[in-house]
Amino acid sequence: MSEQKEQSEKPGRPVNRRRRIGVAAAIAVLAVLVGVYGIGRLRSNPGAAACRQAVATAARIAPLAHGEVAALAVAHTGFRVPDLAFKDGAGQVRTLEDWRGRTVLLNLWATWCVPCRREMPALDALQAKLGSDRFQVVAVNIDTRDPQKPRDFLKQVGVTHLAYYADDSAQVFETLKEAGKAFGMPTTLIIGPHGCEIGNMAGPAEWASADGIKLVSAAINNVD
Repeated sequence: MSEQKEQSEKPGRPVNRRRRIGVAAAIAVLAVLVGVYGIGRLRSNPGAAACRQAVATAARIAPLAHGEVAALAVAHTGFRVPDLAFKDGAGQVRTLEDWRGRTVLLNLWATWCVPCRREMPALDALQAKLGSDRFQVVAVNIDTRDPQKPRDFLKQVGVTHLAYYADDSAQVFETLKEAGKAFGMPTTLIIGPHGCEIGNMAGPAEWASADGIKLVSAAINNVD
């Protein structure tokens, strides 16, 4: 009787062992996937936790994204904007870190971009209206050929309040494109004092309109 019982139990052991191995393997695969996903998120945006203030500001100004600035997409998750590098009018390297502590409207433009050309006077007027130690429009030209052409264009249209910044490698655009924040020209980001995105816009806007002034003023004044 005991021999029959022993024989009846033996066939079940390999099955139980295979089940245990299968469960362990599944857990291991799940752990790897979770780890990879988590690392990927950290790599893509290591400053997410530090950007809660900017996301809160974005939520408060969201109702103002209408009319002339209806295309603004406010930030719903924290995103620290990379410390982009470009040159000023004297050829000195500048980065976004130079404006930490201010709200910045970063605009990427080029002379071959017709909407960009039309938008520049509005950006100049916005800077004239709201520019201060709390806010600045940073318009970065990304023409890659004739460096004098954008300077001449700004003079022709009477831009006088914007400082001149340029990146003839267009790397600033590529960096934002890789981060999913640039899809065409012009590209605009509103960035909070800690370097975090408040909102972004693909395409031009009448930034000096009543809608634009009200939105940007709220972004400046709603920072905690």
